[in-house]
Amino acid sequence: MAPTSAPTATGTPAGIRPAADPASGGQQLTHGLKQRHLSMIALGGVIGAGLFVGSGAGIAAAGPAIILAFVLSGLLVMLIMRMLGEMSAARPASGSFSVHAEKEIGPWAGITAGWMYWVMLCCGVAAEATAAGKIVNGWIPGVSAWVWVALFMVFFCASNLTAVKNFGEFEFWFAAIKVAAIVTFLVLGGLGIAGVIGPGAPGTANLTGHGGFLPNGMDGLIVGLLASVFAYGGLETVTIAAAESDDPKKNVANAVRTAVWRIGIFYIGSMALVVTLVSWQDPKVVSDGPYVTVLSHLGVPAAGTIMQVVVLVALLSAMNANIYGASRMAYSLVGRGQGPKSLAKVSGGVPRRAVLVSCLFGFGAVLAAKFWPDTVFTWLMNTTGVAILVVWLFICVVQLRMRRRLQREAPELLTVKMWGYPYLTWIAMAAVVGILALMTTTEGNRDQLYAAGVLVAGLAVAGLLKQRRDAAALR
Repeated sequence: MAPTSAPTATGTPAGIRPAADPASGGQQLTHGLKQRHLSMIALGGVIGAGLFVGSGAGIAAAGPAIILAFVLSGLLVMLIMRMLGEMSAARPASGSFSVHAEKEIGPWAGITAGWMYWVMLCCGVAAEATAAGKIVNGWIPGVSAWVWVALFMVFFCASNLTAVKNFGEFEFWFAAIKVAAIVTFLVLGGLGIAGVIGPGAPGTANLTGHGGFLPNGMDGLIVGLLASVFAYGGLETVTIAAAESDDPKKNVANAVRTAVWRIGIFYIGSMALVVTLVSWQDPKVVSDGPYVTVLSHLGVPAAGTIMQVVVLVALLSAMNANIYGASRMAYSLVGRGQGPKSLAKVSGGVPRRAVLVSCLFGFGAVLAAKFWPDTVFTWLMNTTGVAILVVWLFICVVQLRMRRRLQREAPELLTVKMWGYPYLTWIAMAAVVGILALMTTTEGNRDQLYAAGVLVAGLAVAGLLKQRRDAAALR
């Protein structure tokens, strides 16, 4: 297997075909994404249903200390994104970290990281389609939720089969709605803390009362930390999309910078507002979601309906982005000989077969949720919970190796540099390992570790066997 992450003779970055490739049907991916698309993808990718709804469980477990949990996990995500930005700005590739892992560690690593991420994205499509279907079914109960799930799957599959600029436009406007919702929430929350709207200024009563800032001790903080880590998943898509932008090196650098500093504002800022304005013990924080609870507390009319619309947009946005990311990851993998060659075919500048297979896998997971919810679907979803941590661990290792090589061979490519290299990289790596270790402390998280371990081991063994076969064929 020829390495593909080094520059070609023409200087074209690996993972972006410099000329028509026979496996791609004589075409290559287009460059239809603009800087505004990437900036919004980076920004909107971090704002999902996990923040709007799922964060409620973290608040219920950690109490006001959820602020600390999001600060810690946010710092880790900032480091991961900076590492990924350094590598992607130096050598943009449609397979992103999978391409770099193959070059720096070996083909088995590219296979493991890439297909693990693909499975995670496809399962995410299933979960998001199912949740979106339930929301619309609540509005229109006469139409089954499964009809809406099928419609969403077909629509976004079809949109991803068209030019990549259509994906960019969808994500631009989806992200714009989510950003507007978060900004509005931050403004209203600030006014509520000041006592301008709502029942009056809360002061620090909710932060220090009801058991104090850390009411459930370290156990609660650990649960909140895990919830916050998983809420950040999805930012990596922007480095995959960068390969199809008009100026990959410049655009990915700008997009990563945008994502990094706004993490603090949107995630940490909104969590601080929630636990300041309402008691973490309020059962509505979990049942209705923290944002609905706060808006209702402030007297915002139809708060529940408004947030349902925002959550639906977040789910559809995530579906769209996950189908895109999965198809491009699959395209990159098979183009490097790490999967069925037929999926590498490109038509109209789009890897349509990779899109279709990714959607079919996602729809298969939807069916598993209907027919085997406690077996197949549970196992699939358990693997995805840990997948992002496995990918982050690969990113840390690869960045350490790639940075040393680039400093020797092509220092001019280091237009975006990891802060505090190599110390912060090692700290980030230790943090990821620490989070994995913390997951062994609770039964539900142990189940996720076991399921993910099976998938990682299977992919790694398959990758090593293929690597040895390819090496033997070259001798």
